[in-house]
Amino acid sequence: MSLKFNLKNNSIIGYIIKRIIQTIPLLIIVSMISFFIIRLAPIDPLAELRLNPSISQETLDKEIKRLKLDKPITIQYLSWAKSFIKGDLGYTTAGEKVSTKLKERIPNTLLLTSIVIFMTWMVGIPLGIFAAYKKESSFDRLLTVISSIGMAIPSFFFAILMLIFAVKTGLFPVGGLTSYYYNDLNLWGKFLDISKHLVLPVIVLFTISLSGLQRQMRANMLEVLDSDYIKFARAKGLSEFKVIFKHALRNAVNPMITLLGFEFAGLLSGAALTEYVFQYPGLGRLILEAVMKSDINLVMASLMMGTIMLILGNLFADILLMITDPRIRKQ
Repeated sequence: MSLKFNLKNNSIIGYIIKRIIQTIPLLIIVSMISFFIIRLAPIDPLAELRLNPSISQETLDKEIKRLKLDKPITIQYLSWAKSFIKGDLGYTTAGEKVSTKLKERIPNTLLLTSIVIFMTWMVGIPLGIFAAYKKESSFDRLLTVISSIGMAIPSFFFAILMLIFAVKTGLFPVGGLTSYYYNDLNLWGKFLDISKHLVLPVIVLFTISLSGLQRQMRANMLEVLDSDYIKFARAKGLSEFKVIFKHALRNAVNPMITLLGFEFAGLLSGAALTEYVFQYPGLGRLILEAVMKSDINLVMASLMMGTIMLILGNLFADILLMITDPRIRKQ
């Protein structure tokens, strides 16, 4: 038993190391494309800094030297990449450290996306299973109509509707993550305050994500239930519970685990507009604001952090699939 456990752990660790090495070229390509697109635009990356009276000439000179703006663009990229690897991300156009801004925003985005993914899976998978089991029933047809509506509504439009609802009713905060009196609250009060601010963004992203996940799970389950080994299991007299949850579910859920990484990627991109509408202090909103301000340091750092988060999401999905499907470990 111990030997098997060690072999399993070693195979997973080796797989993780292999995948991390494989992502290095991807990070380089993403950084090069992003950097050259931003720098080839006819915009001074330090324009906002120059107009900010609180920014000293020493800081400007330091940024010019760090970014090597007086050098060819290839030298600028190599200089930026070297600084990024060292953890020197520079300053924003407002004079703040980029690393500080990222530390503030990344946990907020992870909190939002983690809640949405957890809720989507807890609701979407059972709904997909039940819809497949009750194929062509009134419940299945109703669920199909609702999911179609959910997939058709743009997240940006839905977020605006929720924002209008919050303004008209006053039931929920209209933006941000905390109230102005947050620091005066006790621990439970702080938890409730953050929860109230998360309700509307979570509803928007949950509704959009749930529709696609439920329909995909239903399609996978229908395909598995129509397979020969399920028909054989039923012919043996096994209960429907065992047929569904012991035999069918395992094979139907594997493709869903594969899609987990893509769902994380989709949530990050969809969360950007939702965060902007609700003024939620997340990474997506930070990237949008940085692009509008032509803040090269903030744009590059945010894009790279977003890419790393997507890679980690896909890696997590691959590891889960490797654990649930022993055939992958043998490859």
